[in-house]
Amino acid sequence: MNFANIAEMFRVLESTEARLEMTSIISNFLKTVPKNELRDVIYIIQGKLHPDFYQIEFGMADKLVLKTISLTSGVPYEIVENLWIKIGDPGEVAEKLIKEKKQITLFSEALSIARVVKNLKLIETCEGKESQILKTKYLASMLHDSGPVEAKYLCRIVSGKMRTGASIMTILDAITITFATKEERAEIERAFNITCDSGLIAETLARSGMRGIHAIHVKVGNPIKVMLAERLSSLSEIIDKMDGTCAIEYKYDGIRAQVHIGKNYVRIFSRRLEDLTNNFPDITKSLTNQFKGEEVIIEGECVAVNSETGQIQSFQEIVRRRRKYNITETVKDIPVKIFIFDMLYLNGTDLTSEPYPERRKLIEKWFNITGIIQISCMKIVHSMEEADKFFNNAIKERCEGIIAKSIGNESVYRAGSRGFLWIKYKKDYCGNFVDSFDLVVVGAFYGMGKRAGKYGALLMASYDSESGRYGTVCKLGTGFDDSFLDNMPSILNKYKSNEKPHLLDTKITPDIWFQPGIILEVVGAEVTISPNHAAGMNIIKEGSGIGIRFPRFTGRIRYDKEPEQSTTVSEMIQMYNVQFTNNSPST
Repeated sequence: MNFANIAEMFRVLESTEARLEMTSIISNFLKTVPKNELRDVIYIIQGKLHPDFYQIEFGMADKLVLKTISLTSGVPYEIVENLWIKIGDPGEVAEKLIKEKKQITLFSEALSIARVVKNLKLIETCEGKESQILKTKYLASMLHDSGPVEAKYLCRIVSGKMRTGASIMTILDAITITFATKEERAEIERAFNITCDSGLIAETLARSGMRGIHAIHVKVGNPIKVMLAERLSSLSEIIDKMDGTCAIEYKYDGIRAQVHIGKNYVRIFSRRLEDLTNNFPDITKSLTNQFKGEEVIIEGECVAVNSETGQIQSFQEIVRRRRKYNITETVKDIPVKIFIFDMLYLNGTDLTSEPYPERRKLIEKWFNITGIIQISCMKIVHSMEEADKFFNNAIKERCEGIIAKSIGNESVYRAGSRGFLWIKYKKDYCGNFVDSFDLVVVGAFYGMGKRAGKYGALLMASYDSESGRYGTVCKLGTGFDDSFLDNMPSILNKYKSNEKPHLLDTKITPDIWFQPGIILEVVGAEVTISPNHAAGMNIIKEGSGIGIRFPRFTGRIRYDKEPEQSTTVSEMIQMYNVQFTNNSPST
């Protein structure tokens, strides 16, 4: 198959906003793809060559891509760069200049998907002094044989800016209607949630159907989508929801980690599927030494601790462990512990279908709980009074709050799902603020006064898991310290866009647009009906969406979350309804 086919599909996809239509476009294209190329195609649709948990990048910044475009098109670099400054997208620059070149150059070889995959793999594996020269060479050879549309998406792929708007849920929908039925969608999604590998799912379905999907199991090396908790506004509600009895664990203020241990294999994955193994060599070594079996997958919370008192430190401290350089020094400066709270796989057995109490027992049986390897603090409670006492102890121990967990036969581990088997309750819920929200930055406004020359406020959005779109919920301008204000451009400019993000609904136009990428933790006074924001439009009140009153940044950047893992519109509507059970909306 030629790359021109997938490039044309991208072009049509980019001009489409409706999720159902996008699903149909991708599905119709997948029907034409040979089975031996299907896995590569699924990855390419997402702008990559591998599943998300492969931390390999192409390493081509915009200016290196521009140099390659200049070399291929024969247009001086200064002109190419000025065009990029005007347009803001190296892909569109390539499309324009390659189109002009093709008008006078007639001879070129058709560019196959197999050749694109081969060259992209060469680009991502280039190392050493000559790496930039080689990357340029491999991209230039493809651009030479590209049409304008092909060139556009090749340059977007290598620069990490695909922006077709196709979310993983849309791609899974397309895979389902191409190779299975809607009724089998849940089984297909579960197979994805326990492998995090959409290419594997598509290829398995195409070759073996649902029989192949049923044969997919949890295994070491394939991270599992984490289970998520719902929230309620009071401990009494939680106890009622759990029928009077539940397990309650400390909710530690750290980095959630999923650890895979096998023969000569150890990996620590974040909830965003980043490989954090090198950031926690001390935890890696201790877990390996203190595990008594052969293979295991566990989940825990990595927290920073005071080296003298052992007291848990703030989230800002543990985040420093995410550095790529000077890890040896950082390990010495920031001692850590991991509090294990779940076991998902053990010695060839998938434990995700086992009740929570059984999984919990296995942690203590198969690990030496000592030193930096600890088990989360947990208590079975039978009343609101017991829960309240445990919650207060969690706060005294400098935790965020608690997680209440079902202990019945239904208390399985639901990978990638949110539900009331787990319910979180944080200290924010019982103070002046209703809740905390993880929101996506989609725009910025230039500052005034002391913030002149900087971004003074941000436009924040929530994710709608039903539509696959984002909707604005607030304009955020408080809670920023001087350091954050100074660093905002370096944090955000990777996602800068010259136009409104493809999947964003908004009534507000900022000075700068950003593609969804960075998540900030925000607290607010209440969730309210808002005629100015687009999230949840028309759901509670015709012509209005929902917004957050008096939003404030907590100082916490959620690098551990993908944009699609931000606080959802349905969660915000649930919070709104909890506030106004008398159905008297705030206006």
